[in-house]
Amino acid sequence: MDKIRVVHYINNFFAGIGGEEKADIPPEIRPGTVGPGLALQQGLGDEFEVVATAICGDSHFGANLEEDTAKLLDMIAEYKPQLFVAGPAFNAGRYGVACGTMAKAVEEKLGIPVVTGMYVENPGVDMFRKDLFIIATGDSAADMRKSMPKMAALAKKLAKGEEVLGPSVEGYHERGIRVNYFADVRGSERGIQMLLKKMAKQPFETEYPMPVFDRVPPAPPVTDMKHAKIAVVTSGGIVPQGNPDHIESSSATKWGLYSIEGMDHMDKKDFMTIHGGYDRAFVTEDPDLVVPLDVLRELEKEGEFGELANYFITTTGTGTSTGNAKRFGEEFVPKLLEDNITAVILTST
Repeated sequence: MDKIRVVHYINNFFAGIGGEEKADIPPEIRPGTVGPGLALQQGLGDEFEVVATAICGDSHFGANLEEDTAKLLDMIAEYKPQLFVAGPAFNAGRYGVACGTMAKAVEEKLGIPVVTGMYVENPGVDMFRKDLFIIATGDSAADMRKSMPKMAALAKKLAKGEEVLGPSVEGYHERGIRVNYFADVRGSERGIQMLLKKMAKQPFETEYPMPVFDRVPPAPPVTDMKHAKIAVVTSGGIVPQGNPDHIESSSATKWGLYSIEGMDHMDKKDFMTIHGGYDRAFVTEDPDLVVPLDVLRELEKEGEFGELANYFITTTGTGTSTGNAKRFGEEFVPKLLEDNITAVILTST
């Protein structure tokens, strides 16, 4: 009996090529298993064979999304796979976006089952949960020994056309899909049972969980703009030439603070954009389009506000997890408070 052919996708780190310094490697494919593919093969068992491993650097994929997806699809198709597995990506945002993008593309173009795995705060979860089965993992590779068997078990079911049960049973992130079933107890009685447990402060599980939204109350308006000290914060990826702090082009894990003291505009000789989510051509020529230092200096001279902070704060917004975004704010807001910043202008793209 022929074995079911599997192609596995991983990034530069899990391929053993290197870390952030090698995140710009272009797409490639290697026969057989590489890195975590060994654990995948073990979990799938003798009926399956990992025939090839597709590899791409996270930064390269983020900066060349459409091109790299197309190239990898061509490479993967040559191996005639019957199953595709990506990751797991854990909490690595760029890796998660790449895994989700490739899994969705393979599912749509090659028409075969796909599985990936990510931590709940990985931006890839919200981006692809409605399209894919995404096994819930821990936040780091330390969870590999638990995550890979769950991915392999679900992948085997999908490849064999077996029934896939609910998220709590199979271990994947909820997809927003509800399936009818016959309960042993009618709805009114189940509702009363839950109510009694809730009143008795006992644990219970609702049959209709609601989404949790993070509500942030708006700050009070600026009452005296003429004396206000303004700072600029951007998610548009503007950094000094050379990107000295190596902020990622997507799914950022870092932010930077850079001086604009004595500058009347954002000169392209001094600044660049590393953002991976928009066409950079215009901003490369004129970084003022994202950090409008030229206009702010004019308004400052005209007395429309009191003072502009002598620095700006920057990161990349595309694909960045809400967890990291919240952490960024917690890290740089004390600096703004220390410098008596009255208000912040947040620019995006």
